[in-house]
Parts: sequence; C-alpha cells; structure tokens
Amino acid sequence: MPYFRVTVPDPTLPSDVRSALAEGLTRLAVSDLKKSSARTIVHINLVEAGSYYIDGKPLTDARDAHVEASLTAGTNSASEKAAFIASANRLLTDLLGPLSRSGVALHELHPESYGYGGVTQLDFYRRA
Repeated sequence: MPYFRVTVPDPTLPSDVRSALAEGLTRLAVSDLKKSSARTIVHINLVEAGSYYIDGKPLTDARDAHVEASLTAGTNSASEKAAFIASANRLLTDLLGPLSRSGVALHELHPESYGYGGVTQLDFYRRA
C-alpha cells in the first residue's frame, strides 16, 4: 500500500496538473515499484511559496516539488527504487517545469508497523 505525499509550493496549481501528478505517480507505482494501483494513495499538498524554504530562504521566484512515499520495507529492490526516483523526477519536471531542487524520498516501513483498514501489511501478506 504505497502512500505518496507530493508537496508543491503553489496553492493555485491547476486541478488538471494535480490530477496528472496523481495519475502519473500511480502509474509509476505500478510500472516501477510493482504496486497495485487500487491500493495506491496520492496526497497533493499545496503550500504557500513563502512557507517552502531552500537554503534557509523562502522559495518565492522559482518552482519546486518534493515527493515522499511510504512503502512496505523489503518489497522493492534497489534498482526498482532507483528507477522510480528517476521517473518521478522526470514526471515532476514534465508537469511543473524547471524545478529548483526537487526531491523524492522513499520511506520503508516494517510490515508490522504499517497497514490500513486495521490490518498490518504483515497480516495482509500472510493472508494473501
């Protein structure tokens, strides 16, 4: 169950771009990380540019984005994760234009400590 949070310092980001980000990250979760699209969540977090800092200074005259993903530990190889990071960066640039310093972070959580619907990933995999 991957959960992606995309932070973009632009509260006026058009809905079609937000949808394209969600659809693109879901597609990459399936193609690069071998995840189920039905279990993939994308949360678009739009913030004021003045509350997004690079080098200790608010980002007011450029664009940027950051993707964080929660994944079950041990379900992806290093090459799958590297492919996703590269693909996600291309997606961000394609949709948002040149970025100051976009980032992608994959947080791997132990299956005993991660779940949804009241069921841990460990129990989900045991049942499957």
